[in-house]
Amino acid sequence: MAIQIRKTGLQIETTLIEGGKAAAGPLKLFSAFAVVKNPWAGRGFVEDLKPEIHAGAPVLGELLTKMIIDAVGSGDAVEGYGKAAVVGLDGEIEHASALIHTLRFGNFYRHAVGAKSYLAFCNTRGPANAPIMIPLMDKNDEGRRSHYLTIQTSIPDAPAADEIVVALGASVGGRPHHRIGDRYQDLKDLGQDVANPAGV
Repeated sequence: MAIQIRKTGLQIETTLIEGGKAAAGPLKLFSAFAVVKNPWAGRGFVEDLKPEIHAGAPVLGELLTKMIIDAVGSGDAVEGYGKAAVVGLDGEIEHASALIHTLRFGNFYRHAVGAKSYLAFCNTRGPANAPIMIPLMDKNDEGRRSHYLTIQTSIPDAPAADEIVVALGASVGGRPHHRIGDRYQDLKDLGQDVANPAGV
């Protein structure tokens, strides 16, 4: 069954001043979303989600990736990236997870931006206008804390009870005036091997 897309949207946020101090360079945050009919809503407990995942996830991955790349201008310019899904109240968290936690969805974005790290993610359930939280991390360096960011947005009429909102997020730049260091400095301070943080 083909995925039914009711609407899409794109948001761009630019931060020029943070903490009362001008940023050296603007932080730009991009989010693209699609509101889709939940293909499992109203069917009771569905054991095998794969047919709908295979039909819908690639369509959404390709569409949302194109929206982000077109808005940013190039995949190379994307520094932080992430994904999120919010399922309506008639659905399961598993339904939100199903459409974004598959390589059939994420690989479109990962390949388009040349990423090495995994896609940060959030999957929740809520009514229309529920917060859509898209966590971001550096696309190539999971320990680069300057790019630990979260895009927060909402859609007044979505998700309906039988819908899912699927979203991708991107940053060009990190937090203005970031000054908490990165994960590797913490490891050094704790006397751990940066190349082998688990001590294995």
